[in-house]
Parts: sequence; C-alpha cells; structure tokens
Amino acid sequence: MTEKLAFSRPTETIEEQASLFQNYRSIGYDGLQLKIGQYAQYLDKPERFLADWDTSPGLASGLITAGILDDKNKEQLRRVFKFAEKAGTDLIIFCHLIPRDQVGVDDIRKFADLFSELGKEAEQFGVKLSLHHHYNNPVMYRDDFDVFFEKAKNKTVGLTVDTAHLVKSGITNISEVIQSFGGVIDNFHLKDFADGDWRVLGKGDIDFSPVFKAIDDIKYSGWISADEESGSSVIGGMKDCYSFIKQGLLVKTTD
Repeated sequence: MTEKLAFSRPTETIEEQASLFQNYRSIGYDGLQLKIGQYAQYLDKPERFLADWDTSPGLASGLITAGILDDKNKEQLRRVFKFAEKAGTDLIIFCHLIPRDQVGVDDIRKFADLFSELGKEAEQFGVKLSLHHHYNNPVMYRDDFDVFFEKAKNKTVGLTVDTAHLVKSGITNISEVIQSFGGVIDNFHLKDFADGDWRVLGKGDIDFSPVFKAIDDIKYSGWISADEESGSSVIGGMKDCYSFIKQGLLVKTTD
C-alpha cells in the first residue's frame, strides 16, 4: 500500500501557520491540505507563496476551497487551478456551500455535470477536482452520493470522504460508503465526532476500525488527511492524529 498522509487544520495567526508549515514533515506527514485562508492572499502570486514558505514537497498537496459555483465563484476556482499548477498541488478539494434543503435530485444531477466540466478544466492544470461532501451541502444524504456520481462523467471529479461529516449527516455505515465509491475516492478527511462537535482522532464516538479495514479492502493508494478542527494545539494535534492514523493503518494490514 502507498497511502500518502496529510494534515489539515485552520490557523488563526501567522505564528500558528508557520508552526504548521514548518513541522508537518518532521512529524511524519507527506503533505498539507491547506484551508483557503492559508493561501488566498497568494492566489495570483504563487511565486511569492513559494518564496515566503518552505518549498518542501507536499506543502500545498491539497487546496481546500468552497463556494456556490456561480459565475464569480467559478472564476475564483479557476484562479485556484492556476495557483495549484505552480504550487505542486495534487487535489483541489471543493465544498459546495448550497444548503441541502434548497436543492432536489435534478439539481444534484446538474451539479454533477458542472463539476465534471470544471474537473476537465482542472486536469489541464495537472490537478484533480475532488468533491468534499458536507453536512447541509447538496451531497449530504446517502442517496445523494448515488445521484451525483451516476451523473458525473468519467472520473473527472473525485470524492473526498469526510468521516465526521458523514456521521453528522446521519450516515453511520462509513465503510459501506467507502466500499461503494472506492472507484472515485481520491481523498479522505479523517475526523472524529461526538456530542455535536468535532474531536481529535480517537477522542470521539466514531469506530474507525471498519473505516481502516474498508480503506484496505479497496486497495486505496491516495491521500489520507487528518482534518483537525477540534481546537487542539497545532503540534499536539498533528502528533496525536499521526499516531492514530499510523496505528490504524498498521492494524488493518496485519489483521
């Protein structure tokens, strides 16, 4: 297996961002998946981004962005594509910020067509567009995944599976989702959940044993990112999540 491990978390200060950028590789991660606030000021200045920060491989392996995909948002996304090409990015991870109760099945099908077209554009810049499903986004319920990916074209758009957002959305059989969509999954956001809040991996209510087993069963070889949004310290969160994921991957391969 050749999974690549990444870390993602918001930062509130430049000091926190520097700690994140400067320590992920020494802790053991292969890359970072950056929140938009960590790269937005550099969108039209990728060379400045590379000059200001350590250019270690994987620094911007994933770029997380979001929007409603109106004309303004699509143009902003195209700027992200261009930045990604220069920054050595693999994945553009997109959160579709339209409330679920405002869309129906036909809308989800139309969104799949739109994502497919944008995915083709992303490929021209050497990156892959990945849908990050979310609670209260168009692809939220289990049937929504079927509707979207039955319409999406030729793997032009991938799927980022977020464990905590699945559970928050009422989908508790995470391994079934992984098994069913193994052919399009290109990223995992591993995050724990309990009492309505995000938790550090291993500190919530999600049973990750079947999750790691399902990852192994589909012979996954892409990015697996800890998505740490519980409010833990930068270094502490990185270390705790890395240990949890490495242990989970070790156990699943030795069962």
